[in-house]
Amino acid sequence: MKGVVHMRFEVFGESHGPEIGAVLCNFPAGIAVDFDFIASELARRAGGNSELTTPRRESDNFRIISGVFNDVTTGAPICVIIPNESAHSGDYEETKNKMRPNHADYPAFVKFGGHSDYRGGGHFSGRLTAPITAIGAIAKTFLQTRGIAISSAVLSPSEDEILRAKADGDSIGGCVEVTANGVPAGTGGIDTDSLDGVLAKLFFSIPAVKAVEFGAGVNFANARGSAVNDQFCVSGGQVRTTTNNCGGIIGGITSGMPIVARLTFKPTPSISKPQHTVSMPDMRETTIEIRGRHDPCIVPRAAVVAEAMLALGLGGALS
Repeated sequence: MKGVVHMRFEVFGESHGPEIGAVLCNFPAGIAVDFDFIASELARRAGGNSELTTPRRESDNFRIISGVFNDVTTGAPICVIIPNESAHSGDYEETKNKMRPNHADYPAFVKFGGHSDYRGGGHFSGRLTAPITAIGAIAKTFLQTRGIAISSAVLSPSEDEILRAKADGDSIGGCVEVTANGVPAGTGGIDTDSLDGVLAKLFFSIPAVKAVEFGAGVNFANARGSAVNDQFCVSGGQVRTTTNNCGGIIGGITSGMPIVARLTFKPTPSISKPQHTVSMPDMRETTIEIRGRHDPCIVPRAAVVAEAMLALGLGGALS
C-alpha cells in the first residue's frame, strides 16, 4: 500500500463564474469511467428538484477534458469542468458590502483584502461541491474494483422540519451518516497520516460541516471501556469485532469492519429573516435580509458529497 495521501485534488471556480471544476491527480490508470454514473451522482446533489432544496437548477453538463482516453483513465491528471448556467448575480448587488452572518464573507474579506468574488459566496459556495461529487464518482468506480461500497443516510432533520423552517423564512441543520463496506484491514497510516485524520480533513472541507464523528463518537465521553471496547472474534474465517464503536478505524488504521462516520451540518446561513451585521470596509453596523435562491437545509443534497469525500480519501489510501 502506498501513502494515504497519494491521490490528491484541487477545486477551482466560483459560484457565479463561467465554470467550476476539479483536477484529480495521481489517479490509477486503466479504470473505466462511467459517464452515466457521474451524471446520476450530480443529479443527487442538484437543487431545483423539490420544495426541500434551492430553486436554482443547473444542468451540470460536465466535461472531462484530460486524464481519460477511450473512456478509461490514463494516469494523467483528470480535469472535470462544469458550466454555471443559472447564476442570478444581481441578487447579491444590494448586499455586496454587508457581511452575511455565518458565511465566509468577513474572514475572506480580511484574508484577501476585499478582492473575493462576493456573488453567491464565490469560491466558498456549496456550488463548488458539484465537481467534488463528479470526481468522487470516479473514485467510487475505482473502489468498486476493490470490492468497496459507499453509502449514506440522512439522520436528521425530517422533511417536515425542513418545510417548517422554510415557511418561517429560516433554515435548519442536520446530520449525515456515511459508510464504507469492504475496506480491508490494515488500510491507513499513523500520526498525521491516520486514516480518520485524513478523512476528517476532507469532511471538514465540505461547506457547513461543523462536527465529524467516527463510530460512537461523542458518546465515548460518558462510556466505560467495558461497555464500548470492540472485542475481537473470528467470523467467516476473518478477524472481526463483535461491535463497531470505533467506526472501523483503530489507531488510524482500518480494522476490517465498516467505516462509519457522521457529519453535522450547520443551518444554511442565508435566511430571509432580518439579521444584525456590519458593512465593510467602513465597519458600519447595519441589518441584512438575504435574498436569492437558497436551501432551507443543505443536508439532503450534502449526503452524496459526504460519500464523494469518503471515496476520495479511501482512494488515496488504496491507490
